[in-house]
Amino acid sequence: MRDIIVGCGHMGASLAMNLQLRGHDVTIIDKDKEAFKKLPPDFSGVKVVGFGIDRKILEALRIDQVDALVACTNDDETNALLARIVKNQYRVPQVIALLYDPRKADIYQSFGIQTISPVSWGIQRVTELLSYNQLDTVWSPDNGQVEIIRVETPPLLIGHTVKELMSMGEIMIVTISRGNQSIIPVSGTILQAHDVLYIAVVMTAKNKLKTMLGLR
Repeated sequence: MRDIIVGCGHMGASLAMNLQLRGHDVTIIDKDKEAFKKLPPDFSGVKVVGFGIDRKILEALRIDQVDALVACTNDDETNALLARIVKNQYRVPQVIALLYDPRKADIYQSFGIQTISPVSWGIQRVTELLSYNQLDTVWSPDNGQVEIIRVETPPLLIGHTVKELMSMGEIMIVTISRGNQSIIPVSGTILQAHDVLYIAVVMTAKNKLKTMLGLR
């Protein structure tokens, strides 16, 4: 998979290395040559000094043949404009723009631009850390026999498998929120620190779940 990252800040540099480790062919662009010092020595992708919004640079990199572009400069307007250009004119399949001001998200998304916001993610994570230390009911049917609760993985279960927190017909982890994505786990999924677990539990087994989580 061929990716172009525009902006070699801390996020851009870390993203470039992560994608490279997953076998992607990565090119990163930044107007400041010194920015590339943020990349680790073993980064083997292409480094281009220049403005990512420069069409000559994009076309020289065969922008029409890349699979994805991530605009993560330190300017929201630049990221949004670049994303619109490569999406609408060069038909890049996957385009993502970094957004520091989450209030602009609706505007950019109305243009068909996929955005990510470290500010929104940070707010969400802090809220989770302050809220999910006990069982938090997020859904319950009218009959009140089953609940979906959420709770952050307690320290005693970090490194254990989902299977160890399941009880047939009583307790089941249905979703795990990890970072900025959600996954549907299997029995062998390893629980990690800061995972937010969404657990279906029958009411008669709620105390049993608390014991398994070490909450009582």
